[in-house]
Amino acid sequence: MTMVCHRPEGLEQLEAQTNFTKRELQVLYRGFKNECPSGVVNEETFKQIYAQFFPHGDASTYAHYLFNAFDTTQTGSVKFEDFVTALSILLRGTVHEKLRWTFNLYDINKDGYINKEEMMDIVKAIYDMMGKYTYPVLKEDTPRQHVDVFFQKMDKNKDGIVTLDEFLESCQEDDNIMRSLQLFQNVM
Repeated sequence: MTMVCHRPEGLEQLEAQTNFTKRELQVLYRGFKNECPSGVVNEETFKQIYAQFFPHGDASTYAHYLFNAFDTTQTGSVKFEDFVTALSILLRGTVHEKLRWTFNLYDINKDGYINKEEMMDIVKAIYDMMGKYTYPVLKEDTPRQHVDVFFQKMDKNKDGIVTLDEFLESCQEDDNIMRSLQLFQNVM
């Protein structure tokens, strides 16, 4: 049985397209190839890798949403270029780039806005991922409360959906969100 391997674009091209140095790209590529020898990762493998970070919860649903955000071409697999481009945005992108990427993650059906059902799916997936043993213990209606707070803050015109513009504006007005976007600035 032959395994088809994917070779990434040239390092120079990736260096120009991302906020990583050639050396950082080499380190990232080595790690990616170690986990995904074929040079691509499918959703099942992505879920297995991601689940290792959340041993007390079920990360599969959130990993599914995350995988779809990484799989920008909707091919069912993530190449190193896709992975490193998203990582570049999340770690070193501008505030606008990070927020746009996050909006895309939350816009599950890719229709250009976030509705309450999508946000509820994301919030439930996050709670499942964190596990049942949180402190304080979560009440049954906690996800719904978080979604309600999200929409009170984000849905500026109260039409039941959050557009990209509403999302960007609301996030930029929130000091906690802005601080959290800076958390991983110096990871590499």
